[in-house]
Amino acid sequence: MTGIFLQAFIYLAAAVIAVPLASRFGLGSVLGYLIAGVVIGPIIGLVGEETTTIQHFAEFGVVMMLFLVGLELDPKKLWAMRLRLIGLGGLQVGGTIAAVMGIALFFGQPWSIALTIGLIFSLSSTAIVLQTFKEKGLGKTVGAQNAFSILLFQDIAVIPMLAFIPLLAIPELIEQAANLATTVDSHEQLSLVAGLPGWAYGLVIILSISAVAISGHFLSRPLFRFVANCGLREIFTATALMLVIGIAALMSLVGLSPALGAFLAGVVMANSEFRHELESNIEPFKGLLLGLFFITVGAGIDFSVLWNEFFLIIALTFGVIMIKAVILYLLALIFKIKNSDRWLLTLSLAQAGEFGFVLLGFTLQSHVLPVDLTQKLFLVVALSMFLTPGLFIFFDKMIQPRFVQKSNDREQDTVDEHGTVIIAGIGRVGQIINRMLVANGVKTVVLDHQVNQVDAMRQIGTKSYFGDATQPNLLHTAGIETAMAFVIAIDNQESSVELVKYVHHSYPNIKIIARSFDRGHAYLLKQAGADIIESETYHSALELGAHTMRALGHHPYFVEQQKSTYKNVEEQKSELLYQAWADDAGGERVDNNYIKLFMQLEDHIADAMGKDKRGIHSLSEREWTPPPKGYVDELSE
Repeated sequence: MTGIFLQAFIYLAAAVIAVPLASRFGLGSVLGYLIAGVVIGPIIGLVGEETTTIQHFAEFGVVMMLFLVGLELDPKKLWAMRLRLIGLGGLQVGGTIAAVMGIALFFGQPWSIALTIGLIFSLSSTAIVLQTFKEKGLGKTVGAQNAFSILLFQDIAVIPMLAFIPLLAIPELIEQAANLATTVDSHEQLSLVAGLPGWAYGLVIILSISAVAISGHFLSRPLFRFVANCGLREIFTATALMLVIGIAALMSLVGLSPALGAFLAGVVMANSEFRHELESNIEPFKGLLLGLFFITVGAGIDFSVLWNEFFLIIALTFGVIMIKAVILYLLALIFKIKNSDRWLLTLSLAQAGEFGFVLLGFTLQSHVLPVDLTQKLFLVVALSMFLTPGLFIFFDKMIQPRFVQKSNDREQDTVDEHGTVIIAGIGRVGQIINRMLVANGVKTVVLDHQVNQVDAMRQIGTKSYFGDATQPNLLHTAGIETAMAFVIAIDNQESSVELVKYVHHSYPNIKIIARSFDRGHAYLLKQAGADIIESETYHSALELGAHTMRALGHHPYFVEQQKSTYKNVEEQKSELLYQAWADDAGGERVDNNYIKLFMQLEDHIADAMGKDKRGIHSLSEREWTPPPKGYVDELSE
């Protein structure tokens, strides 16, 4: 028992240290787990013989992952993205399989091995790519959205791959495994299909899959409703685990992949009202087991193979990246993905993925690939994933700046009109400001440095001009000397502060209204000379709080009073907070005095809201003040 505790501590400690460090350096959690396994395995040697046994247990994390993938596959959502999903994703997977298989056949590999290698390298790393998109703020780009479609298709394609790979088993490898086997786990002998004729085996499989689908659709809801009524969260968690483990066991008993059954069950329950509860209960177990699986993969890498076949493995790694990149680039051309989005799609998915490790482990169990070849492919998959952050850095430093520069090379529009208000930035904030002003007869001149944004606004009838509002000559052309107000709604904090400084110094008579991202940014804008500053989250957060209070049963009039009180206290204390921030010479701008004042602000808000306001109405609350008696009668006379 002591040994088990020590091994568990080693694995968990390695994950706790390596994963946060890897995430901080932009490598992603999957690479963090792999690095942790490499360190405690081949490098330090803290783990060894038990790695394979733990890996069999950790593979259940893959089963849970595919169950969660199935839960996300809402049929309506899939139908809406069917063109990109099937077209782009299907062509990528099919094209990569064909290309890799062809090259493997050229170098003398049997067709079954060549096809298996193609299946393995057709997949990319969902974990690394999506996490990097999130960290770099690329999730809403066209390239990232198309990449997500391909990744989703790949995740779905894993299911038929797991079902198909055992059919490629090599008789010689099966015979070798039988000769080398000295002991057999009794649990592996449990089977419902052993000795059955082919037609009976097929019938059992059909019945098993049908049972999963029918029970998932008709029986799961009453079961979870019954369990939920007891009010114990741990029982609901136990039920979710029981469901996934039971399906995995059933699939194993009939000779199918446990992951296949879990995926099918997830798809069946995708529209269940308990879907989100299932996700929240299974997600922690899935994440921990998958992390453990990747650690065991790293711990099991044989670096002697890397040193003995160094140039071959490096060549294979770069070869895989180049093949996938070429296919992705051609598909981007076919589907008319343009500019930097084309390169983002190409470089983000050029690596192999974590499911490659899953398929490699499965090929060993199914006697499809020889051990020595599997070890080399393990290294190729791992190295390609290690190189993924480098591909994103190459995109950031070399590719994206070229297209930004190319866009900026377009000459600035000639501003042929002047307005009462000049608006810098026509994004989500600038659009609303412009609509409100134009609807009230205010003449505006809108400037934006993004060509695509300007063109998109022109398509919907909103006149705007391409140009950098931070350039003095453009502001002069736009008529800033005669304008009454200058609105800054650009999404770059540093640029907005510098722009305020310039306009305040050069045109002191113009009113500067600026949008801030947070309190710190607002202080910088105020210090630079902005006359009016509004936080983009302040009013929306206040409204959400008011809606919440009304939803809890508070009277709308009382809610409006509390909103007004909050605003008044915030406005009264904001100048004190700004002075405390501005007076700090320490560089951090948040000293103990500021923190003390901020805490006092919280107390003042609580005190003000707790006071009885009956009979007290401010001017701002006049529209909510109850009308006097007889008011309606006077109107009717």
